[in-house]
Amino acid sequence: MVRLSAALTVAFVLVAAGCGGAKQPVATTPPPPKPFKIVFPEGFTRAQMAERVQAVAKIAFNERHVHPKISARTYLKASGPEHVAGFGAAKLPLEGFLFPALYDFLKNTTSKQLVAAQLQAFHVEWAKVDLSYARSKNLTPYDVLKIASIVEREAVVPSERKLVAAVIYNRLHAHMPLGMDSTIRYGLNVPGTKPLLQSDLDSDNPYNSRKFLGLPPTPIANPGLPSIEAAAHPAHVDYLYFVRKPDHRHHYFTSNYNDFVNHEHLYGY
Repeated sequence: MVRLSAALTVAFVLVAAGCGGAKQPVATTPPPPKPFKIVFPEGFTRAQMAERVQAVAKIAFNERHVHPKISARTYLKASGPEHVAGFGAAKLPLEGFLFPALYDFLKNTTSKQLVAAQLQAFHVEWAKVDLSYARSKNLTPYDVLKIASIVEREAVVPSERKLVAAVIYNRLHAHMPLGMDSTIRYGLNVPGTKPLLQSDLDSDNPYNSRKFLGLPPTPIANPGLPSIEAAAHPAHVDYLYFVRKPDHRHHYFTSNYNDFVNHEHLYGY
């Protein structure tokens, strides 16, 4: 057998042909190109996903000398507002609908195709969710997605997802501001590594859930299925408050405001 370069468009191998054992060249197709992979973690925003797209495109060039079609600019353009089946007639920003997962792409994959794959994955996962309890609380599918995005950003420990969702449901029912710093950070683009200033907390940004009642205008991140499930099926508890514990992972939950304030002082906030 003759070994030829894998770079050739068509490779030839010698095979026996007929009774006489004569050798004839037979054309074979080359193996398909190895795909690149991109991971979007749960809780990434659309902007963070665009940054990840740009970073992976750079890696593709550095490691394989390939210029993929996807880029941060084209990804942001492709993920602009559009109609989403099951979420009303209006065009919606795609924040929340860009399902976080591992995706393969090739050199010629476009950002539009990548976004389409994320939307398809979203619809597949969303179809698994029972929204009957949320509907009984007069919440729309879009409301549930907004809640799921807040759960994704607020809860670090998986077991707390349903508890955070319960606080949101209870505050909505009590006509209390949600008071979620994650929504303020999203609206003002303040990273988690920086403290919120008093001016941030006093801002008139529509995502300021300390000042304005109800849910934010849009989801604040792209949640995974566990957070969506938690948003559709919160824990049945009466908690209205939670405060982050010193380990920066767990939270203390309570239904009593004074208890909440005492624990804030206890934990040094």
